[in-house]
Amino acid sequence: MEQAEAEQGLRIHSELMVIGLNCRHLYSAYPEDLYQKYKRFTSNNGVLFADYEQKLYSFFSQQGKDPDASINALRTGYANKISSDAATMRPDLFCRMYAPRIDKAMAMSTAEIRKWASTFFPSHPVKYPLCSG
Repeated sequence: MEQAEAEQGLRIHSELMVIGLNCRHLYSAYPEDLYQKYKRFTSNNGVLFADYEQKLYSFFSQQGKDPDASINALRTGYANKISSDAATMRPDLFCRMYAPRIDKAMAMSTAEIRKWASTFFPSHPVKYPLCSG
């Protein structure tokens, strides 16, 4: 479960990055550049995201995989997924739908982010199956 939470935490983090980059200048309801907010969110929660990466690093090492390449592939896959969503929508619609996530994430405590990352949704499955039992 720790690895699954870590994976979902990196998914959330990667998605917020893409939202911040895509909406940094397009969404006038946000006076502050959303990418700068994303970077502040990252800085404020750096220990949590470093912990998530370390858990996945250990997991991939135990699996005999290159941990750096595996983590980068996970992040890239998640970023590509939301970038694909952005590409199929008008920029203003994408930003109207997704930009509020950055403010919601900014308002969360570490415990709330961890709860979000450990809540699994069928629409956002983890890459590796959860253990049963």
